[in-house]
Parts: sequence; C-alpha cells; structure tokens
Amino acid sequence: MRIGELSERTSTPRRLLRYYEEQGLITAARSPNGYRDYDDYLVDRVLQIRGLLDAGLPTRIIKQILPCLEKPRIIYFSDATPEMIGTLERERDRMTERIQCLTRNRDAIAGYLDAVRSGARSPGTAVPAAPAVTAVPPP
Repeated sequence: MRIGELSERTSTPRRLLRYYEEQGLITAARSPNGYRDYDDYLVDRVLQIRGLLDAGLPTRIIKQILPCLEKPRIIYFSDATPEMIGTLERERDRMTERIQCLTRNRDAIAGYLDAVRSGARSPGTAVPAAPAVTAVPPP
C-alpha cells in the first residue's frame, strides 16, 4: 500500500510516517518509480508505535522493544538484558510519576470547578481557593 493509504488507515499524518521510517520504526519497500510501498502488517505496527508514544516512551526505547511486540498489548522478551529491564523499569516509574501528577491536577481542577459552580448558584458567596496545579514531568 502507498503512504496515503497507510496514513488514512492509521489516522497518522504522512510526515509522521516518514519520521517513523527515518527512526527505523517501520520500513517501506520502494517501487520502480520510487514510491514507498508498505506491507499490510504495518497498520497494526503504526498503531502500536502511536500507543507507545502516547504512553510517553521515546522512539529510542520503542525501537528497542518493537521487535518483541508480536501482537498489540503483548511484549515478549526471549533474551531481556539487565539494561533493557532497567530501562523499562525507569520508564514505568517515570510514567507512574506523570500519572500521579496528572491525577492531582485533574482533582485540583475538578475541585475548582465544583467550587465555582456552587458559588455561581449562590450569588454573593465567596468561592474558596482551589488547590494548586503542579507542573507535569516531561515525557
């Protein structure tokens, strides 16, 4: 399939597909006229890549674990090295920290909205200060 079809089937911009190719995350054959030709299995692969990126994994780690992905949501390491295990543990811990921060921020905003809404129903009522929102650690 051509890049436009892969883009459409995965809702991934062509530019991003080219970037995945540059990073070695996907590969395309070239037809005689120079067009990229993608295999059908890359639809699932691109969706996996996007999911891992959305989870906060950097492309350098995705490139390392991609060969271990047989099916969506299953990671199989037949020869995981201590370095790879350590890397994945650090990424897991970083994600946990981000989740905790996002949860605190969501709760702070929800508290603020509740306070504003209850204050809006009672004219002249002071709205209590909302808890502070904190910065989310970078991915």
